[in-house]
Amino acid sequence: MRGVERARLGAAALAGRAAALASRLSGRGSGASIRGQVMLKVDPGALGKLLANRRLAMVSGTNGKTTTTHFLAAAVQRSLGAEASRLVTNADGANLYHGIASALGEAPRADIAVLETDERVVAEVIRLGSPEVIVLLNFSRDQLDRNHEIKRLARSWRESLTDAGAGGPVVVANADEPLIVWAARGAANVIWVDTDAQWTQDSVLCPECGSLLARRPVDDRSVDDADIGGNWFCTGCDLAQPAATFVVRGEQIVDGQGRTWDAELQVPGRFNIGNAACALAAAEVMGVSVADALAGIRSVASPAGRFGTAHFGDTTARLVLAKNPAGWAESLQLVATDTVVLAIDAAAADGRDVSWLWDVEYEQLRGRTVIATGPRAQDLAVRLSYADVEHRCIPDLAGALVGHPEPVDVIATYTPFQKLRRMGGT
Repeated sequence: MRGVERARLGAAALAGRAAALASRLSGRGSGASIRGQVMLKVDPGALGKLLANRRLAMVSGTNGKTTTTHFLAAAVQRSLGAEASRLVTNADGANLYHGIASALGEAPRADIAVLETDERVVAEVIRLGSPEVIVLLNFSRDQLDRNHEIKRLARSWRESLTDAGAGGPVVVANADEPLIVWAARGAANVIWVDTDAQWTQDSVLCPECGSLLARRPVDDRSVDDADIGGNWFCTGCDLAQPAATFVVRGEQIVDGQGRTWDAELQVPGRFNIGNAACALAAAEVMGVSVADALAGIRSVASPAGRFGTAHFGDTTARLVLAKNPAGWAESLQLVATDTVVLAIDAAAADGRDVSWLWDVEYEQLRGRTVIATGPRAQDLAVRLSYADVEHRCIPDLAGALVGHPEPVDVIATYTPFQKLRRMGGT
């Protein structure tokens, strides 16, 4: 980097820190986003400079990218030991250009970066950063007012991986997801992971030819097929689920050498075992042994507040984030309390279109005490009424969390989830 470019980047970093400090002092937030915004305003080329000369790992997908990033960062950190300061990650989940620049700008000496990357910026970060490995988790309908056409995002991934050519990143890809498999076809080197994913409603048509996708029932699979999950395939072309190197089997993960490991995670949910398997595969690419990586992954307890315990007066609540039908399908399976609080909003960060509520099977909550809360609680209440789920509608978040002598589970979309984290001290 030339002297004038280094000076401009330094000035951008100073301006960003000042803006972040002002944000914190005024009580407007942590300042992570505004720091990056100011940096890129002062030096539009800052992101490329900050990505240069680092070993870079990226994680992206609609669901699970924050947790998987925490898993991968913990695995790499475990291998670094006393040199953990060499690692930088955007642990707060700020995953657009501003958030990535902010995190990197605060750790100029770190030569290894593990970055959660929003689906919309993956292609540009691949171009600017030349990542060593990228984890591609899944595609699902999310924030319908902005990302309703998920194949467009997948196409941008595929094209960027094709353009990267033989020198591009190793891709760790979820073999259970047809759109991910289609996108990863552009990569020169792919490690497939069978995550044992259960959600299939966003993969009905083949992304290659438009024909119907078919799935062989579990009972119809032969012994030889047992390691390839749902065994999906296209009825009109050759797109099909590839054989996997890493495989999730119940509570266990089988690695590339055929060794079986008990997951033993601190975070709940079978979907997180799939996320852990993807992180293990990526960590191995970065030179971390599976044993060390899994030890690091097992240390992750509440990534960016997910699954954390919060206190609201005398009420103890476990906070679960769910942003779209796929996320809600997985989260509802975690409900373990008699009383369940469901919080929903439709701010920009949540997606303003809440029609996806009708794709979630809230019927499974029948028999529990259910409270609908948040600015769009009435929309949720209508859906619960059609599901024959008895409920109360209390739009005020604080009011909904009052008066529960027993612990409660809270499932929330992004904006109320962050408000509840602040209110509950997590």
